[in-house]
Amino acid sequence: MNRFAGKVALVTGAGSGIGAACVDLFTAEGALVVGVDINDTNEDVLYGDVTDPASVDAFVAETVARHGAIDIVANVAGMVRFSHVEATTLEDWDQHLAVNLTGPFLVSQAALPHLFTSRGTIINVASIAGVKGQAYTAPYSAAKGGLVMLTKSMALELASRHVRVNCVCPSGVDTPLIGAVAATIPADVEPRLFERLSSVLDGMVDPADIAEAVAYLASDAARMITGTAMLIDGGTQS
Repeated sequence: MNRFAGKVALVTGAGSGIGAACVDLFTAEGALVVGVDINDTNEDVLYGDVTDPASVDAFVAETVARHGAIDIVANVAGMVRFSHVEATTLEDWDQHLAVNLTGPFLVSQAALPHLFTSRGTIINVASIAGVKGQAYTAPYSAAKGGLVMLTKSMALELASRHVRVNCVCPSGVDTPLIGAVAATIPADVEPRLFERLSSVLDGMVDPADIAEAVAYLASDAARMITGTAMLIDGGTQS
């Protein structure tokens, strides 16, 4: 397939995991892709801090300078740590909201003038934790729940200007960061609460599975889909 020939895609969190999988898929299907990341930068991935308005403006401008337009924004950059509510610091709370909620807002806002011109689309990577309660991740769940509602609100407001906005909500994804995240799980968690995270299907979600969903929502095949939160959770909500 060549669904994105001539399209320009901006992907945050592009250095690894879901973001890297999105870059690979969009590129394979003909898109001109600019990836940004705060950590895993290289000659193909620009440095970009989604929580810093000046940095966001810079990489949005660089995308347009390179390719003349933006058709697709994939807000993938995110972070998560586990903790008990009473042990969660204000700094930790603020960082979760800044990366997972404010970041997608800033990137989308900066890209909107170009998306209005191209009649483009925004896809946010939220989480299953944004649509149901998840123990030991209160800041993350609050931020991802906010991102789901930001998606729906923007979809309504921007529809008349021909910009579609959707999000995907994965459960546990097998990324390079999974070990570091698992290391933050408190030793005294309640097993029955962790059982709520279990998929009815075998294995974890692969980053390529998320990239396929993002690509579908960005494609013309999804032209009548906006404001949706697509679950990719192995049946945890069933």
